[in-house]
Amino acid sequence: MTLAIANRSTEALLALEQVGFSYPDGSVGLADCSLSIVRGSRNALIGANGSGKTTVFQHTNGLLRPQAGAVRYAGQAIDYSRGGLRRLRSKVGMVFQNPDRQLFSASVLEDVSFGPCNLGLDSTTVRDRVAAALHAVGMSAFADKAVHHLSFGQKKRVCIAGVLAMEPELLVLDEPMAGLDYRMQEELLAVLDGLHARGITLLLATHDIDFAYRWADQIHLMRAGRCTASLDAVHLAEYAGELSAQGLPLPAVIPLQHGLTARGLLSREQRPRSCAELLAVLEGGQSAAGARP
Repeated sequence: MTLAIANRSTEALLALEQVGFSYPDGSVGLADCSLSIVRGSRNALIGANGSGKTTVFQHTNGLLRPQAGAVRYAGQAIDYSRGGLRRLRSKVGMVFQNPDRQLFSASVLEDVSFGPCNLGLDSTTVRDRVAAALHAVGMSAFADKAVHHLSFGQKKRVCIAGVLAMEPELLVLDEPMAGLDYRMQEELLAVLDGLHARGITLLLATHDIDFAYRWADQIHLMRAGRCTASLDAVHLAEYAGELSAQGLPLPAVIPLQHGLTARGLLSREQRPRSCAELLAVLEGGQSAAGARP
């Protein structure tokens, strides 16, 4: 079974158009916020705490409704009726930062089955979807495990499986690497790259600017409830001032790249996006222009 397939294009799968939202206590969540997520792309949302990242995410699948502006999915304004939200949430899956907010069943199998069962699917279809989702995140062997016996990283993968069982087109992840050690981060990254290869569009929030630079196709910078820039990740060096305003440095590889270019060791066309890629270039490997880690 294919979890999701989408043709790579420049089509906006999801778009926020001048969205405004304030919470009941008067604090501003979003202020005239506009950004667009291209179908089939990998997207990183960058910003300090309180910049509006989580509020954006809660608008992507209708958990919050804009008080100004509009949210569109596949070119159509979101329908906030019960049926409309149900359809939207079958297309846009969200994984929270803390997996314990999302897991509530006794076993892994029960938890991943919950979403497709609520869609009213027959038992064979539910079983096939759950098996495919668990396989996609490398958790097939844990289907009968009690959720409370899993590690933090395993819980995150089960959360992703629960969303994948709904066969989404867009997967939204709030700080997916938070709380994971290096090995677990690499395992989760392999899962995300596998999902992207299947055609699933990815949007995640992260404070790790080095990770965002080497992984994302598009980077969206958030400040004070507004998306201040959406850019191809390869052009991030041009936004040093905006990053500095948020207390963020440039990715470590960019100053190294600039220094080596000034010394004639790299051409201006070579733009490695990770230290590993930079080393590969220096050792006589591939050109870094357009290459991915």
